[in-house]
Amino acid sequence: MSVELQQNNPLHGLKTETLLTELVEHYGWKILFAATRFKCFDINPTIKGSLKFLQKTEWARLKLESFYLYRFKRMPKPNEVEFHLDPRERGFEHGIVPLSPMKLTIESIELSQAKAASAFQERENDKRQSRHRHSEERGQGSKHPMRDNKVNTNKPEKDEPKYDPSNPWNT
Repeated sequence: MSVELQQNNPLHGLKTETLLTELVEHYGWKILFAATRFKCFDINPTIKGSLKFLQKTEWARLKLESFYLYRFKRMPKPNEVEFHLDPRERGFEHGIVPLSPMKLTIESIELSQAKAASAFQERENDKRQSRHRHSEERGQGSKHPMRDNKVNTNKPEKDEPKYDPSNPWNT
């Protein structure tokens, strides 16, 4: 990635403390907690305590950096190539400038999260159905006799001796 594209990233050279302070001043702790579900933003939140958590927990820092880029600075979403890069490694075309921060409420965040969860569940169901169709095309089924209704009810019993009441040793 070119240095020019990297320098157009609002995270370039930005300390996590500055990023967090900007977010808290604009949104407040309650909105940040609703958006991220980080307990350090809910129970006795402080910049110092939250920084300690973010420095130890890479996935949380990356989530907060994405929040900063795409909700606070409202930068364009990453393309397929950059989607797998960390937020600080993504580049933006020269001339793209951050927009004003999104207006967020706890209700709008919860609605957005519910839509995302529903879309995720729909994608998972589609994947599951696709795998099932693919295995049926290969004639394999799910390898679960009860679920596939392929239980052989005409299966012969084990070769067990028949009960003979006149034989006391056959019980």
